[in-house]
Amino acid sequence: MPNLTHKNVHNYFKLDGYHLNAADLCRIGYSFIKEGDVYERAIGEFFLDWFDHKDYIEMTTSGTTGLPKLVRLEKQAMIQSALATGDFFGLEPGNRALLCLPTQFIAGKMMLVRSLILGLELDVVVPSIEPLAYNNKQYDFAAMVPLQVQNSIEKLKNIKKLIIGGAKTDSDLIEKLLPFKTEIYETYGMTETITHIAAKRVGETAFTILPNVKIEKDDRGCLVIYVSSISEEPIVTNDLVDLVNENQFIFLGRIDNVINSGGVKLIPEQIEAKLIGRISNRFFVTGVPDTVLGEKLILVIEGEKYDFSADFFDVLGKFERPKEIVFVPKFKENKNGKLLRKSSLR
Repeated sequence: MPNLTHKNVHNYFKLDGYHLNAADLCRIGYSFIKEGDVYERAIGEFFLDWFDHKDYIEMTTSGTTGLPKLVRLEKQAMIQSALATGDFFGLEPGNRALLCLPTQFIAGKMMLVRSLILGLELDVVVPSIEPLAYNNKQYDFAAMVPLQVQNSIEKLKNIKKLIIGGAKTDSDLIEKLLPFKTEIYETYGMTETITHIAAKRVGETAFTILPNVKIEKDDRGCLVIYVSSISEEPIVTNDLVDLVNENQFIFLGRIDNVINSGGVKLIPEQIEAKLIGRISNRFFVTGVPDTVLGEKLILVIEGEKYDFSADFFDVLGKFERPKEIVFVPKFKENKNGKLLRKSSLR
């Protein structure tokens, strides 16, 4: 891959229609920080961080699976990640891209890096649940979270390639997306891997890894990721997977969500997949302490209490049926909109 530095700005790069160099972007950064809206201030801070003398940026993880923590990301690793994404999705200089994600988080930052390094023409809009509401432009590439996709169904035809990340894409939404000519991908990644390291077309089962990524499974059955450009050490995840081959894996669920009920190990994500489309409210399954079973499986539903028919859970296996159904007025989420399972029960 090309030996680029964070000082490079591709000749084809545009921001909201204007060709800009590093000095221009720093001036815009200062202006955004001083006078911009919240989302613009985050962009301004990124530009000043990106073009400073340091070879890294610092940011806080989203805290989905634990306490948020400060991590240091090497700028060269972010550049290599951008190049790998460009290679995987066939992005070319002059392609038009859309930034509709908050730049406080890694996904938003990486849309800026890809645009600077690959020479994309980037439009920036307010991060909202309806990013295409007042926009009829055509885009070659965009990234959204599932809620944004759900609220943009009517206009997705205006995007050639769309990646979805940040949260699980439920089966109802996937069914709606299958007929689209737009190339729509679910992505797999985390802050520590500098956004996605794998992707799959909606409707497919297995994720395919990006260039220069290697994978294996540890003795727990969890994914281990090797990306030399990002980390000299392997990145050990808590994600249970099946390896299809050296380039593909199937995500099963998180090991920290696994419920050991009377010696039977249950993966919540697999149980939830069977119930998606049958329960209209948001829901999840989890384990709570039980004197007999050690942990018992419960179903947690957001909203007002209601009853289920006697055969409602026939789609589940013998040990997958919830021992209790709990209704919670409102689920708790982190700042990135990700559901916090344990906190929602408190």
